[in-house]
Amino acid sequence: MYRLTVRDHMMVAHSLPHPAFGPAQQLHGATFVVELTFLRADLGEEAIVIDIGEATTLLRNALVDLDYSNLDDHPDLAGMLTTTETLARVVAERVAARLPGGRYAGLEVTLREHPDAWATYSLDL
Repeated sequence: MYRLTVRDHMMVAHSLPHPAFGPAQQLHGATFVVELTFLRADLGEEAIVIDIGEATTLLRNALVDLDYSNLDDHPDLAGMLTTTETLARVVAERVAARLPGGRYAGLEVTLREHPDAWATYSLDL
C-alpha cells in the first residue's frame, strides 16, 4: 500500500459539554496539527499517490471554515461533541466527498492536539 501525507493546522474554539471533560466543558481554544494521508494500492501512470499540491489544497479546503472559528456555533457540527476523534472523522469525510471514486483505497486523518497526544480516523474508500 502506498501512502502520501500532507499537513496543515487549524485554530479553533470549542467546549465539550460532558462531565467526562472536566474543565474542557468550558469554552477554550485548541490548535490542531492536521495530517491527511492518502492510501493507494497501485500507482497510476504518473507514478504518484496524489499530487502534493492537490492533496494540500484538498486538506486546506476541508479546514477553511473550521479554522479560527468557534465550533460550538458551526452549523455542520450542531449537537456534536467536537472531540479530537470526531474532528478527525469530519475532516476525512469532507476530503472523501471531493475525491474521484475508484482511485484511492482509503484516507487517514490524524489530529495532533499536543506533541504527546493525537487521534486518527481511518476511512476505507
